[in-house]
Amino acid sequence: MNHELLAATAAAVGKAAARMLTRYSPESRQAGLTELLASLRDNDAAVTDVLRPSLAEVRPDATWLDDEHGSGPLAPGEWWLVDPVGGNLNAVHGMPGWNIGVSLVRDGRPVLSVVHFPVLDEVFTAIEGGGAFLDGVRLRVSAKTSLDGALAGTGQARPGQDADLLARTGSSFTAMSAAALQVRVSVPVTGQLAQVAAGRMDLHWQLENVRSHAAGVLLVQEAGGLVTDLDGRPWDIASESYLAAAPGVHAAALEVLTR
Repeated sequence: MNHELLAATAAAVGKAAARMLTRYSPESRQAGLTELLASLRDNDAAVTDVLRPSLAEVRPDATWLDDEHGSGPLAPGEWWLVDPVGGNLNAVHGMPGWNIGVSLVRDGRPVLSVVHFPVLDEVFTAIEGGGAFLDGVRLRVSAKTSLDGALAGTGQARPGQDADLLARTGSSFTAMSAAALQVRVSVPVTGQLAQVAAGRMDLHWQLENVRSHAAGVLLVQEAGGLVTDLDGRPWDIASESYLAAAPGVHAAALEVLTR
């Protein structure tokens, strides 16, 4: 995987980010659910209209998939996994915590990722085996070795979670809150994963894995973090759950989440 491909992908994402910035306003407020849903759809469409043809030029044979809440295995070959506006709910409410995330997945394994935060003017990138970077500066996960000083996070993988999953998420939050310094529950998930890769947060867990998280997972892995499912097995794109953490706190966090 060469750096020219990464640069071309980042440029394509940058064009889409510029398009989305013309739609974003910190003054945005939603009158109700109908208006909110329309804004979400319009944002996704605006980004897709720019990003899809741009990525097709970068990698014409890769299959496009922007099912941001999809899960399960992928057929062999190359796939563009795209979350047009990660944290779109934040964007339509005038908050800055949103991003455009893209990963190139080959035979079920993420090999390249770009996560662009337009309002914050931060671009996270990673290539399999080549490290993770923030605006060109190499990233390292946290060096912490104890949960008592750890900043942890989780969030909704997708809307409409069933009652059992909501209950399990609440229980995991309670358990982690008793062990870690602080636990944040927020979206976008890829945003939290980027913070783990940067060493700003120490761990992130999900009881429900969706494929579009692959961009953030690769960032953590390439920054030296550990990503496993909650049984301790190496993360796979079809995993049902995962924990992404600095090596020094991964085992303790896994124990908390599986008691």
